[in-house]
Amino acid sequence: MTDGPTATRAFRVAYDGREYAGFQRQPHATTVEGTLLRALAEHGVIDRGDGPTHATPPGYAAAGRTDAGVSAVAQTVAFAAPDWLTPRAFNGHLPGSVRVWAAADVSEGLHATHDATRRTYRYHLYAPARTAEPERDHAVDDGRVRDALARFSGEHDFHNLTSDETGTVRDLDATATRDGDLLVVEVSAGGFPRKLVRRLVAAVRAVGRGTSDGSLIDRLLAPDPVPGEFGVGPAPPEPLVLWDVSYGGVEFEVDPEAAESARVAFGDRYRDARHAAAATGAIRSRIAGPDRS
Repeated sequence: MTDGPTATRAFRVAYDGREYAGFQRQPHATTVEGTLLRALAEHGVIDRGDGPTHATPPGYAAAGRTDAGVSAVAQTVAFAAPDWLTPRAFNGHLPGSVRVWAAADVSEGLHATHDATRRTYRYHLYAPARTAEPERDHAVDDGRVRDALARFSGEHDFHNLTSDETGTVRDLDATATRDGDLLVVEVSAGGFPRKLVRRLVAAVRAVGRGTSDGSLIDRLLAPDPVPGEFGVGPAPPEPLVLWDVSYGGVEFEVDPEAAESARVAFGDRYRDARHAAAATGAIRSRIAGPDRS
């Protein structure tokens, strides 16, 4: 382990979650946390372990545990870090799918999980507006979506939207903004039970498409448990991003070189995803179109 002066430092971490089995390290899977700890071991900051079993630095904690496939722009980890460990240095042993881009020196007692005051997720829902082409696949009525989100906002017991048995009462803010064929659903709270955001999005999508009406929201927020066959499963994880995590009095300083590295790395991944989407889109068009020879 590296000797020398240390200070408790919080790091902002962005990652493309599609190739990871979630954030939290697991013994037999590639995770974001395991990747971060392996990088710290390669830097000599912590003892090297076997696979994901590396030690953790003193005071180490993370803001949240995102599911497999979920991405982040502001996941936050904090621990006693050597003075030289800047975001750009951290990135030296990280793959392009995980980039540290900002940091803040914080008080020694800060705990990245327990001291977070607000967490914000954004779900990028493919949902073309219904007004122009009513028959279009996945089209939604924006007004119905916003009404459903308004009903979810405020303090409620969300026990019917999570498998957690405790911590289900939360005070949420939920809104949506249209961006072309996407509805960006933003949900903020002090914390979230397991899969709450993805189940909330699935319920809102059903109301927006007209396959369910507003009574679905009332039933999900009611005290009585909703039987499994009438419950709401989680929306797919890939469009979900941990967008922000707030800490009282903490100001993160962007590392320009690390931020540019992240911009380039995620730009490359976006380009590759667009290319793959173009190929599958062309196949779909050929099969569906008049020229099938």
